[in-house]
Amino acid sequence: MSIESPPGRRPRTGSRPQTPTTSRPSAKSGAGGATRRNSAGSGTGVRSGGSARPRSGSRTGAGNRSTQRRPVARRVRRIRRGDPHRRLRLALVLMAMILSLYVGKLVDIQVVNAAPLADRAQAALLHTVDLPAARGTILDAQGVPLATTVEARNITVDQALVKNPASSAAQLARVLHISASDLRDRLTGTRRFVYLAKGVSPQLWHRIEALSVPGIFSERTTVRVYPAGAVAANVVGFVGADGRGLGGLEYGLENELAGKDGSLTYERAAGGRQIPTGSRSGTEAVAGLGVRLTIDRDIQWVAQQSLADAVRAAGADSGTAVVMDPRTGRILALADVPTFDPNRPAETAQADRGNRALTDAYEPGSTSKVMTMAAVVESGKATARSPIVVPPTLTRAGKVFHDHNPHGTLRLTLAGVLAKSSNIGTILASERIGPQALYSYLRKFGIAEPTGLQFPGENRGLLPSPENWSGTSFPTIAFGQGLSVNAVQAASVYSTIANDGVRVSPSLVSSYVNPDGSTSGSSPSRAVRVVSPATAKMVREMLESAVSDEGTAPMARIPGYRVAGKTGTAFRVDPRCSCYKGYVASFIGMAPADAPRLVVAVSIQNPRRGHFGGVLAGPVFKKVMSFALQDQRIPPTGSRSPHMRLTW
Repeated sequence: MSIESPPGRRPRTGSRPQTPTTSRPSAKSGAGGATRRNSAGSGTGVRSGGSARPRSGSRTGAGNRSTQRRPVARRVRRIRRGDPHRRLRLALVLMAMILSLYVGKLVDIQVVNAAPLADRAQAALLHTVDLPAARGTILDAQGVPLATTVEARNITVDQALVKNPASSAAQLARVLHISASDLRDRLTGTRRFVYLAKGVSPQLWHRIEALSVPGIFSERTTVRVYPAGAVAANVVGFVGADGRGLGGLEYGLENELAGKDGSLTYERAAGGRQIPTGSRSGTEAVAGLGVRLTIDRDIQWVAQQSLADAVRAAGADSGTAVVMDPRTGRILALADVPTFDPNRPAETAQADRGNRALTDAYEPGSTSKVMTMAAVVESGKATARSPIVVPPTLTRAGKVFHDHNPHGTLRLTLAGVLAKSSNIGTILASERIGPQALYSYLRKFGIAEPTGLQFPGENRGLLPSPENWSGTSFPTIAFGQGLSVNAVQAASVYSTIANDGVRVSPSLVSSYVNPDGSTSGSSPSRAVRVVSPATAKMVREMLESAVSDEGTAPMARIPGYRVAGKTGTAFRVDPRCSCYKGYVASFIGMAPADAPRLVVAVSIQNPRRGHFGGVLAGPVFKKVMSFALQDQRIPPTGSRSPHMRLTW
């Protein structure tokens, strides 16, 4: 396209064309510099020395002709055509670069990182689950289950599959007995695995499955149940949510009961379900050992009920009862009140979930006098008929000692001292052998020694060494203060006298049951001779006097049987103030006294309505011993108790 140039001017190639100007009439200044006005009298002024540019389409006045602008000439740029070969080469380069990236990635996937990526893909396809081992069953002496494991289900949800959370929650709430709002929150979301409930019975799962709620599944599991409830709960213990023992023998025998878990690895689909035709591998779980206890469930139940009645009637804090076979050391009952239900352990205070018969130690009081008498007799310093003058009071190391009931001077035999439970008479008898000999016999009886039960939290008691005794330690230890025992140790002392002077270590486990049903025995009990059979027989006959009409516990007698035993009424040490506060009422006895088969030890802590051992603990002994003799089919011997002189 050509551009016309004004006449007389040659256009410059490539230069910007000049815009033509319009001729403007000149306006000369008159005298005095005034400005001309147009014929119309327009007041529009023009600056001095300048020219006024008329507006487009307007007239400047008479005699002036209108001016017009000439067309503006615009330069048009030429568009150069690109080189098609160049564009093609550029496209090929770009395609080559993109293809090289793909090729590089393929080489990385198929050559460089082929093995790691294959492993990752396989790992994503495979899923491994634990196969928990079946926990061993805990049985009583007759093979009745006290703790067992049953099949259960955990209810789960895949939130991505739930179509209507509100409707599904309403359906499940009626079966699971969980609030619909809580269930709705668990059903809403995008998570693929959420627990709704754990440990439900298979029957409940079948009810849930029948609802056909989308996204609801179950997984197999097991739960620990205790068919006997609170019976022997403080012995058996309980397990936690993970199935591991947290108390009692469930904790103490964890290694034997738990077994060894297995595992299963299988291929799963995208939704998490197992591929039926996929590969499977793993190791089988090994079931734990079953444990048969020495506890007799029936005797245990009677002991707990009788003890609970006595604790409630006395307004006491707690109580324990131990039933033991003195010949074998087997514990047939180990009662503790208050107790708990191991099926719901969280509903009970922690203090009631332990076993006070082993974890709590107390000063035995007068029940400890049997050891002092046995030591005196065994040392040859006295016999049951040896006379002892008992004054109203006795002063030792600046301390005045009294008997429980005030009296004048008494002329008692050694048997009379034990039957009347005289503190002064016991001190006088112990002085015949001295502190070192007394300490030696107390250790032989197992004081401050572990029972051998390996029960978690066992308290071994306290017996200071003679070099640490004060001036009053010897006389107080002689009649049962200044030392401490647990209830099983106290029962073991009387079992030693009942077993002709041989102490057999107590036991709670009778045998172990292997997964194939075979049994293996537990560790044998350890036997230690403490006193001679003659001494043990003499002390038993002296103990029979305690349940006579002249003794402190006639209410402990059992018709048809010879019973030997001793009451105890000791001051109670309150751990909150580390001072004496309240009492411990106890009674420990054996039957038949001439050929003992059972020992029963009863203690009641901090009674508020009464505190004498014969009154509070004696009746419990009678109920428990009477039932145990019948349960074990132990007949009376038919012999008569010897007459023991208590005074001279």
